[in-house]
Amino acid sequence: MQTECSAGQLEFQAFAGRRVEAAFNVGHQSSDAGVLLLREVAERTGLIRRFASYFTDHRRPERVEHTVEQLLGQRVFGQALGYEDLNDHDRLRDDALLALAVGKPDLLGAERRQARDRGHALAGRSTLNRLERTAPTPSRYHKLVYDRAAIEDGFVGHFLDAHPRPPSRIVLDLDATDDPLYGDQEGRFFHGYYRHYCYLPLYIFCGGFVLWSELRCSDIDGSAGSVEALERIVGQIRARWPEVEIWIRADSGFARESIMAWCEANGVEYVLGLARNARLVRAIGADLEAVRQQVERTGRSARRFRELRYRTKKSWSRERRVVAKAEHLRGKANPRFVVTSLSAERVRARVLYERTYCARGDMENRIKEQQLGMFADRTSTATMRANQLRLWIASLAYTLVHDLRRLALAGTRLARAQVGTIRTRLLKISGVVRISVRRVRIALASSFPLQAVFERALHNLQRVAYPLRI
Repeated sequence: MQTECSAGQLEFQAFAGRRVEAAFNVGHQSSDAGVLLLREVAERTGLIRRFASYFTDHRRPERVEHTVEQLLGQRVFGQALGYEDLNDHDRLRDDALLALAVGKPDLLGAERRQARDRGHALAGRSTLNRLERTAPTPSRYHKLVYDRAAIEDGFVGHFLDAHPRPPSRIVLDLDATDDPLYGDQEGRFFHGYYRHYCYLPLYIFCGGFVLWSELRCSDIDGSAGSVEALERIVGQIRARWPEVEIWIRADSGFARESIMAWCEANGVEYVLGLARNARLVRAIGADLEAVRQQVERTGRSARRFRELRYRTKKSWSRERRVVAKAEHLRGKANPRFVVTSLSAERVRARVLYERTYCARGDMENRIKEQQLGMFADRTSTATMRANQLRLWIASLAYTLVHDLRRLALAGTRLARAQVGTIRTRLLKISGVVRISVRRVRIALASSFPLQAVFERALHNLQRVAYPLRI
């Protein structure tokens, strides 16, 4: 039997003779109180402040209510909390804790200039859209302009700042992935391998740090632009760390003469997958037969490794070391090849393949965190320039949560959790906000299961020194 209820009230099935009612009317309450931890990370690393400085604001200062830093912060915090859609911000603009994280002095929006905006502390979707729809040069309708080169260098700068002492060696992982498109976006092409319209972004990671995220059309080779990106990244790293040893690692899509020759000329070691061909398979024919016979005798998969000197007939300029894996499993041969600049005396064949090359699989997890966890594939606006900014915002959101993971969650059960798990388990917590003249008090849910982890994370962050102000 349907019962009467007031406007905005939700009624559920009765329980023990009682009506069960709900309404969105609690007032200043947030479902994302974990943003307080993200704010601590952003303040102590200077992440949002750094990247906001790469925008030029051509708006009239006396008419500005939301600074570039606040707009960028609202987008990055929102993305990290799981709100990739600008439409979400028409509700989120009333979240006092998000306003606190963004740095709005008026947390409730009571002092906004326009009567229609009062009660809304943050920007709505239309204002945030102006941040995305930037142009190379300012115009009447495009007042916010970003510096592409500065943003690209900013990710490497953040990585360098995160290390008080330079490591002896770093490994840069390169990969390309598909970003499916469902509209008529600028630069869309049908990709024969992925079998849909897509962009083909290029990612470069060092451990958990994203150093490069470049949106590209998909009508190109997967390695296109890698040399230019490496020149920028390696040059920036060596300017700060002149003695560090740099390796690059990637799959067979990056085993290109231009990349290998550049590495050889610039003192960068490489470990790259190499696509099999008839010549390579013939070279390890005896090893493949030996492991096949071993599998027949033992009933278990087997592998062995072989050193080769190899040069293509046309595309390579010189002979190079190739490590071959002869393996038999699931009733069929599984040969694999890796080309490298590292000598056999320095890294043995088995170690090179199993420990060095196969470790690149972790980089694919980082891409999944970007694409799935931080919505890097939400490139649905019309222009490449705006979609590139969306990709960078996703990379910033990933970097923010990764910094939370490495700085705050070490020694906790979430120390190795993916960004989506961190969001669900740690950041999605209810908080009631009470604002007075002297303080802002947040009452957190007393039934929150990870209270100890939350407290430990805050304690760890409070030991991190603030950076110099930009």
